[in-house]
Amino acid sequence: MRRPIVLLTLLALIWGASFMLIKIADRQLEPSTLILGRLGAATLLLAAIAPLRLGVRRTIAEVRGAWGWLVVVGLVNTAVPFWLLSWSEKRIDSGLASILQAAVPMFSALLAFGFFRESRVVGARLVGLVVGFVGVALLVGAQPEGKLLAAFAVVAVAFCYAMGQLIAGRHLLGTPPLVVALGTAAVSALVALPAGVVQAPSGMWHGETIAAILVLGLVGTAIAYLLFFVLIQQAGPVYAGLVTYLVPPIALAYGAVFLDERFGAYAFAGLFLILGGVALATGSVRLASLRARRAEAREAA
Repeated sequence: MRRPIVLLTLLALIWGASFMLIKIADRQLEPSTLILGRLGAATLLLAAIAPLRLGVRRTIAEVRGAWGWLVVVGLVNTAVPFWLLSWSEKRIDSGLASILQAAVPMFSALLAFGFFRESRVVGARLVGLVVGFVGVALLVGAQPEGKLLAAFAVVAVAFCYAMGQLIAGRHLLGTPPLVVALGTAAVSALVALPAGVVQAPSGMWHGETIAAILVLGLVGTAIAYLLFFVLIQQAGPVYAGLVTYLVPPIALAYGAVFLDERFGAYAFAGLFLILGGVALATGSVRLASLRARRAEAREAA
């Protein structure tokens, strides 16, 4: 059994690279074709793994039993946000997209406050929401007029992910994670199929485009989902959620090294506020514990 820290690090490296790979594939492909290739590859791999892990009969039975919510989660948590992210990265840097997407836990807390009482947040967590959304507003507001809509699209991606995760947590809790991954990927691939085929380039695909699509689908989607679910089983959802803090700086590094992206002070200020807000909103950091530690430090001095 691998140590959780190894899985967490590997997952962050994979998901951090996804933003760079989307940017590479975006150079030749339209968003619908990109997500068709990505999710088609992921579906094929997951369809091969699921029967081996769960058995053919159980896999089919689980899909039939949860097909309605698999469609809903597939649309909200995969098809729509994948398209929005691919569209936005044609217009803004991959690193900036990763920072804005880090707001997912904040939207989860906000939606829980209004609609999902079993996950409601109060107290210091509400403070975290305010801090984090100040960071989002800073980043969006700093964008030039031509990139403003793309920045809002990534904010919408974070909202979709948050909503999809809450819906899955309520309605697909008893469904094996492998079936959820397979079902949602398959639904999204089918949704993208018509437009993806029509908008596909008529000429030869570039080698880097094919490589980016395959890595996004097989590694960044299928294998990453499996790693995430194993991490949840080994260390719990709170520990697995720490990947939120690791992905943006890793994506920034990938963008700077491989895509020659450059980021100003506003990007790092927004990153600090968003991750700080996420820490408070998810309960990873508590204001009371921080005050107690400072008091202890003063007494020790």
